[in-house]
Amino acid sequence: MMLAAMFASAAWMGRVEAQTSDIAQTSGASAEAIASPDSSPDAQPQSWNWHAQNTDTVQGYPPFSAKYSGPNSLPTGGQIRETVAGDLFAGARLWRGAEAHLDLLAWQGFGLHNTLGIDDFPNGQAYKAGTDYPRLNLAQLFIRQTIGLGGEQESVPDDDLTLAGRQDISRFTMTIGRFAAINIFDQNAYADDPNTQFMNWAFITNVAWDYPADALGYTTGMAFELNQPGWALRYGFFQIEGVANTWTAEDALFIKPGYQDITAGDGAIFKAWGMVAEMERRYTLDGRNGAIRLLSFANRAHSGSYLAALAVPGTDINDTREYRANYGFGLNWEQAISENAGLFSRLGWNYGRNQAWMFTDVNYTGSFGVSVNGASWNRSGDTFGLAGVMSGISRANQRFLNAGGTGILDGDGALSYGWEEVVETYYDWDIWKSVHFALDYQLVANPAFNRDRGPVNILGSRLHMEL
Repeated sequence: MMLAAMFASAAWMGRVEAQTSDIAQTSGASAEAIASPDSSPDAQPQSWNWHAQNTDTVQGYPPFSAKYSGPNSLPTGGQIRETVAGDLFAGARLWRGAEAHLDLLAWQGFGLHNTLGIDDFPNGQAYKAGTDYPRLNLAQLFIRQTIGLGGEQESVPDDDLTLAGRQDISRFTMTIGRFAAINIFDQNAYADDPNTQFMNWAFITNVAWDYPADALGYTTGMAFELNQPGWALRYGFFQIEGVANTWTAEDALFIKPGYQDITAGDGAIFKAWGMVAEMERRYTLDGRNGAIRLLSFANRAHSGSYLAALAVPGTDINDTREYRANYGFGLNWEQAISENAGLFSRLGWNYGRNQAWMFTDVNYTGSFGVSVNGASWNRSGDTFGLAGVMSGISRANQRFLNAGGTGILDGDGALSYGWEEVVETYYDWDIWKSVHFALDYQLVANPAFNRDRGPVNILGSRLHMEL
């Protein structure tokens, strides 16, 4: 499998002398954290660390009106669902500049309607593989090698996937193994962590990016990052599953207890793949830090075509499968507007004529929001957020759904097309040390792009604990 081959090929990295690295640091994740060179005393390098987290989410909605329903439609009678997710993280220093990290994930529960019926899905902890009883998966297992390029340095904090130490601000970083592509690409200080920030998928990452991932959000690949004081460049190459919205080959080994009917396998490595490139520019505006990131992606999969399926009425889209490409672009912006508040936005577009493969069915999207730290009212551990997103699909995708087709998340049997619109607001309380509790509300208009259904009012709560 690709994972084993990648770890074997990483052995040569032991000859490289470098400084430590960190996924969040190399991604320029925080506008307020985009700091000038660190002049503090040297941090003591960690040889190893471990962390743990648990997040419990409950969401529900009351009955809503709909003219009709289809196989993937959100039920109109109302629902309450819960999800539980826990991670055990461990890291070890291998040689100078190299770290190995693993993430053992346990999960249980279901998203609303088994994570169907809304494309800007409301629960970032709701995986596409719900389970009645706990399951385990080795979600992440990777090596990170950082090569310092000299010059000024900065401190690296101890974190879930980071060993504390120091590193050159100018550096080249390689990550190889099994991990989440969105840990490195499309990061945003105010909207990318469903454990403590917004819960909706559209505010975690760009929903028009069909990012390489299995049904839990992870896959095997490699990423390369060049970081400089004011900018960064990134490139990633990832394997994708052989069947849409399922599992990679590693999952057949890593999921315990295993699914009896699991469909697990990788696409042919030179025929089926996902690539992503990102350019980041960091800046200051009136003394406040900001960042803008331009993302492009290309995927190739043994996928179906909306137009080919429509050409012969009654054709299953899976019967039109051949190797096809999908591509798209994204814009990610964050800007601090005060010491305790920041704005963010994402825009995204993709080709939209071929079958969506791994994430959502969205072909265009635009979001905008604000995040406010509670220090303004003497609650520095609290956070308030308010954001909105509009997402749409291509003409070919519209015709396909109107003809009764189904996608990864949508399929009402017919379609009166309208942009899916979501507003989310949340308040996250710092209860005690690393224990947080949040209340969340989301209003979804035109769920799954259908004006004949909804709107849907979704109430949620979240309990998050860290060690």
